[in-house]
Amino acid sequence: MSKKTVKIRNTEIGAGVPKVCVPIVAANIEEMDRALEHLKSVPYDMVEWRADFYQGAEENETMTKALEHLRRQIKDAPLLFTFRTFAEGGNRAITPEAYRKINLQAAGSRMVDIVDVELFRGECLTEELVKKLHQYRVCVLGSNHDFHETPGEDEICRRLCRMQRLNMDITKIAVMPQRRQDMLTLLAAAVTMEERLADRPCVTMSMGRDGAFSRVMGGYTGSAITFGTAGKSSAPGQLPAEKLKTVLQIMSECIG
Repeated sequence: MSKKTVKIRNTEIGAGVPKVCVPIVAANIEEMDRALEHLKSVPYDMVEWRADFYQGAEENETMTKALEHLRRQIKDAPLLFTFRTFAEGGNRAITPEAYRKINLQAAGSRMVDIVDVELFRGECLTEELVKKLHQYRVCVLGSNHDFHETPGEDEICRRLCRMQRLNMDITKIAVMPQRRQDMLTLLAAAVTMEERLADRPCVTMSMGRDGAFSRVMGGYTGSAITFGTAGKSSAPGQLPAEKLKTVLQIMSECIG
């Protein structure tokens, strides 16, 4: 199926080798500086700020100062803003209205390029949020995180296709394997999306130890972004960014 790519600054998501995104997980500016120091020594294509770990991120002034500091350090790298809710494995619970507000504040700062919007925050909220974020000219990464199980292949595809129908620019699902076979289910769904259903960049991963292999398979399955660590991880099973980048490049050369 013909797919469009997403161009963010100088990075084209959905083209070439899967892009390595490194999460910044910090509770305050001092921890952010330590995370940014780690970032200097690893290769990466994108940065994700996990704002749900940051103290006071819901306050506009605190968020703006943190984003300004982060943008100065990462320069022209694409920046993904994520406030992961507790329901999907995040660090803090948040009301629907507060979730809407914090994501729009991030977009309004003009310092973020992509905003993560969870699929299951409520149909009306999600639709409205996607439209308003596009008005700010930021891309939307639709996401779903299942920390309990790995749904069947059809259900994984159904959720990703629903993100497409909601006009999310990039679609993402992360699932938890209960057995090794579950990672193969996730990979099969990724290939189905790549070959038949996806019309935009798609991101798929299996979490935890049993799913780690899925994080280096994007060049084969069509997953456009993978998440690697430079310090603290933001999800179970993430691999160090420098090793991830090396393995992705080797696999790209082998696959051709």
